[in-house]
Amino acid sequence: MLARIAHELYWLGRNLVRAEFTARVVDGVFQVELQGAAAASAPGVVLGWSELLAMLGGTEAGAERVVRAEALERLTIDGAAPASMRAAIERAREGARTVRDVISADMWEAINTSALTLRGDGDGSWMAPGGPYLSCQYVKERVALIAGLADRTMLRDEAKAFLDAGSFMESADMVLRILRVAFPPGDDAAASGQALALLQAVGGFQAYRRAVPAPPNARPVARFLLFERAYPDSVAACVDSLHDALEAADASPRNSEPVLRLSRMAADLDFQRRTLPDDAEIGQICKTVAQELARVDRDLAERYFAGAATERRTTTVV
Repeated sequence: MLARIAHELYWLGRNLVRAEFTARVVDGVFQVELQGAAAASAPGVVLGWSELLAMLGGTEAGAERVVRAEALERLTIDGAAPASMRAAIERAREGARTVRDVISADMWEAINTSALTLRGDGDGSWMAPGGPYLSCQYVKERVALIAGLADRTMLRDEAKAFLDAGSFMESADMVLRILRVAFPPGDDAAASGQALALLQAVGGFQAYRRAVPAPPNARPVARFLLFERAYPDSVAACVDSLHDALEAADASPRNSEPVLRLSRMAADLDFQRRTLPDDAEIGQICKTVAQELARVDRDLAERYFAGAATERRTTTVV
């Protein structure tokens, strides 16, 4: 496979998952806000609009707080804002357009229709009452549809492997971003309260209730999102899946630096799951894992993309 094609497929997967996670976290905060003042004043992890903008790159961490309407627009329908879910879908469409002979026609039609629908007619109809919720639901459903079409209509070859690799890389990265915003280093107060907003923001509330007998306090939730391999969007599960995807795409995986690095990461995460004390600083752990994941991203560019620049980040690492 040409390095350019592999590169586009990798970023197609990343941009689709970026749009889905943006829709998830916006919808999660939107739902917590609708629960009223009691939920907003509860102790523990609180993901507000300023925190979401910092996490997704819409503003710098620690910047002044923004109003709800401004944050919603910059994270959902503002095509000029690189952190918005619409911008992520537009980037996915441009990537899919260049690899139309590799992906299926059904996938291209679904991606193209999604992008055109989000563009709308420029009258701001997505921001009408119920608009943010409906637009987030639309993006989540469309990305799920595209992922299903990829599984059912693409060959299980190198192209699918690189598409999946981008998806798993972005999932792990986004979960780490959420955790690093929710658990800043040294903030023991946040780590002692409830984390319902955090679970709702990643869509893992039901999964957590089934897997963990403890109440949804911050530290058990953080461990669940970091180490629970049975939950597909946990960091450990994404690292395992990314390793498997690259192993399937590489002709000699035993000599592949990203594959070997991911093997070490998986072993380290399993070791930390078993030995990490309950009062460990979650923010620092997430920072260390994120740095290692960034090294994997650089290794991917050097080995598979002929050194192609992967600096398509539209967010600022917090």
